[in-house]
Amino acid sequence: MTREVEDYYGKHGEPRKFDPTFKGPIHNRHCTDVLCCVLFIVVILGYIALGVIAWVHGDPKKVVYPTDSRGQFCGQKGSVNENKTILFYFNILKCASPVVLTSLQCPTKQLCVEKCPNRFATYIDMKSFFGVNGTYWEYYRQFCQPGFNNPRKSAVQVMRDEDCPSMIIPSRPFLRRCFPDFTTKNGILTVANKTTFRDGHGKTRNVTDLRDAAKGINYVLDAREVGMKIFEDYTNSWYWILIGLVITMVVSLLFILLLRFTAGILFWFVIFAVIGVIGYGIWHCYWEYSSLKGKPGSDIPIYDIGFQTDLRVYLQLRQTWLAFMILLCILELIIILMLIFLRKRICIAIALLREGSKAIGYIMSTLFYPIITFLLLAICICYWAVTAIFLSTSGEAVYKVLATQGQCKYANTTCNPEIFNTSNITKLCPGAQCAFAFYGGETVYHKYIFILQLCNLFVFLWLVNFAIALGQCTLAGAFASYYWAFKKPSDMPSFPLLASFGRALRYHTGSLAFGSLILALVQLVRIILEYLDNKLKGAQNKFAKFLLCCLKCCFWCLEKFIKFLNRNAYIMIAIYGKNFCTSAKEAFFLLMRNVVRVAVLDKVTDFLLFLGKLLIVGGVGVLAFFFFTRRITIIAEEAPSLNYYWVPLATVIFGSYLIAHGFFSVYAMCVDTLFLCFSLSLSPPSHSSFTSCSPPISTPPPLPSLCPPVLPPTGEDLERNDGSAAKPYYMSPELHRILGRQERSLPKARG
Repeated sequence: MTREVEDYYGKHGEPRKFDPTFKGPIHNRHCTDVLCCVLFIVVILGYIALGVIAWVHGDPKKVVYPTDSRGQFCGQKGSVNENKTILFYFNILKCASPVVLTSLQCPTKQLCVEKCPNRFATYIDMKSFFGVNGTYWEYYRQFCQPGFNNPRKSAVQVMRDEDCPSMIIPSRPFLRRCFPDFTTKNGILTVANKTTFRDGHGKTRNVTDLRDAAKGINYVLDAREVGMKIFEDYTNSWYWILIGLVITMVVSLLFILLLRFTAGILFWFVIFAVIGVIGYGIWHCYWEYSSLKGKPGSDIPIYDIGFQTDLRVYLQLRQTWLAFMILLCILELIIILMLIFLRKRICIAIALLREGSKAIGYIMSTLFYPIITFLLLAICICYWAVTAIFLSTSGEAVYKVLATQGQCKYANTTCNPEIFNTSNITKLCPGAQCAFAFYGGETVYHKYIFILQLCNLFVFLWLVNFAIALGQCTLAGAFASYYWAFKKPSDMPSFPLLASFGRALRYHTGSLAFGSLILALVQLVRIILEYLDNKLKGAQNKFAKFLLCCLKCCFWCLEKFIKFLNRNAYIMIAIYGKNFCTSAKEAFFLLMRNVVRVAVLDKVTDFLLFLGKLLIVGGVGVLAFFFFTRRITIIAEEAPSLNYYWVPLATVIFGSYLIAHGFFSVYAMCVDTLFLCFSLSLSPPSHSSFTSCSPPISTPPPLPSLCPPVLPPTGEDLERNDGSAAKPYYMSPELHRILGRQERSLPKARG
């Protein structure tokens, strides 16, 4: 072996030696990273304890039911407000924004009522014109505090103490709260067909004042209408959405099955089909852009029309189609350039994908393993969300001083409603109230709610990464058992996926937890950085912003690297059963011995799989678009009537991508496993063929930098074997040939 090769292996580790007893994933294993396994189990038990504590102290009714100023729930069964399910604001004009309304921080008294008011009225009018025994007064009185007039108070005292609302406004319930019933007629904003009204102090106000005082309420109500229409669209189209998702599942499965027999033809078809579809999109955008020329209103800039819920408005603008055309042209150019420069690598990647399709063909159960991962992730997400909700509602009712008139130095301070009326605050601040503010508390437990929420988030990230790691290790073990089986499928285990799952869970829970822990810590730091970035948006310190941006970029790169390293480490764990650090080191050096070709082939393979997903999702999306827009004349009558056709369309596209990604993620894991099992380089096959360049005799020796050594082949198969009868390759003859190896006599028993 030459000096250069010795130095090369000194930097990137020693190649593996031939072992005639090695038949793939070893069976005589021992538990790895036991300490991390014990820590992982302890953390899970602690996480369960945290959930129990949150469940004991938390009360989700605090989220479901609105709360009045006395801290009582509206609509809670068994309470005095059982039939009063809606929250009424005494003076909606004091509520500055819908954010204030939804967070119950509106600086006015709140009362649970059965129905929202349906008319304009003021307290002065009720007392002056209708008297205390009139029908109108009885209607108005239901919005006052019970027993407010005992002992009898003057109108000034009632208004000061907010025992009754100064006025009531026609409202409608939304989110179990009474909101002004805004309507627009002939472009004019009205409430109950009125544009002006008198407030509780006799001042004439208009509806615009009401809208401006409660900023965004109109937008909230519009959002409610949009939400109802979207819900209606889902109700009318859920059946067809499911059909679209089933079509995606069938097409994805057929696509992967066809890869086993027509991988080369199919992928080249996918490549040119994607190019053709994007080319058609460019032509269609240009045609729409040209056809809108001269039409009234088509040249209006997009930013002038603002946000519109009806997306068809944007399709009537020339700028929309021009933007689409530019984006598609850029995408088309990128794909064509990648095909030109990576055409040779694409041939190798297609061979790898063909080999992967054979492995999946022998182990079809791997295609459905993502369902197990999905269920594990769903359990983690649900447990985290429920725990977070219970933790956030585990506090006691906190009351704050509410100053209704003038300035008060005690405003927003904590108070006790039971003794508030006897305190000096009512004397120093006339009209002040002790109103419910939020749920929290001053106990030690409540002070650490934020830390508990942070722990909840961290364990959630750890469990999610562990579920993904378990799936990667399981699939890698199954595909490795396929590759290292000399006679396929006779040398393969009966249930390779189940056997691999049992090995990963029994022996390597600690190693998988170790890798997941490292990744979870990096992700937690990224989340904290995002939180700090959100808090510092209004800061003027440029250096702090720059430093935060650099940290976010560095940790993003670190997360990507750790994900890549963990993925390959799990493959080595599945094959050799070593601990995480050793497996990560061996995987890293194995890839570093041919880092350029590994990176190129890996990305080319990902690119081809992405094109496959793009074709499937795009095809189903186009079919759904033509169906929901009634452009398929044969079944146009079957299409549901929709308010927004993009609602089921977006759902079908997003769901199709998730389904296609689930199938192709198995394929990607198969290819990555094969990457570490056979050669990733194009150097000669035998380890004895390390040579140096020999220049002509008539010329002086070239510089060392101009005559690099032929580096040894990499990969498990090529490092262990040399293709002879004694040390045969486990790769297929076709894959060996396309990798540029010298022809050798390969046994015919390949399966």
